[in-house]
Amino acid sequence: MEPRSARGHRCVPHTADVRIEAWAPTREECVAEAVAALVGTFVDPGARAGGEREFRPPAGDDGDLLVGVLDEVIFRMETAGELPLHTDVADDGAGGLVVRWRTTDTDAVELVGAVPKAVSLHELRFGPDGGGWACAVTLDV
Repeated sequence: MEPRSARGHRCVPHTADVRIEAWAPTREECVAEAVAALVGTFVDPGARAGGEREFRPPAGDDGDLLVGVLDEVIFRMETAGELPLHTDVADDGAGGLVVRWRTTDTDAVELVGAVPKAVSLHELRFGPDGGGWACAVTLDV
């Protein structure tokens, strides 16, 4: 098995749904990698960002924050027709998160995979992992 980089993400085989894993040195960077993994499951990587958005998920434990951010990506895609192409996440100083996205319209991207409909709480993992943070999430498609 190849050693993994300090920051990254991947899709792993999962029956009928999509499972993503992400890892990074910090909690915030891991959330950003999870967003990149989610979008990467169904969008051609050649798209260009044109807008900017900010999102502050409701306070909660780390798992709730991760799910809140991923749910917001799906919600914005369905209701506003926009997708994040780059994500920056910061701690808000009170244990919550401030998420900043550079976005594009869904019409400006080529969809190359099944579009996620929801984030499953089944087998959700998010927490410290060997000197960094890691998560694993199942996406309902």
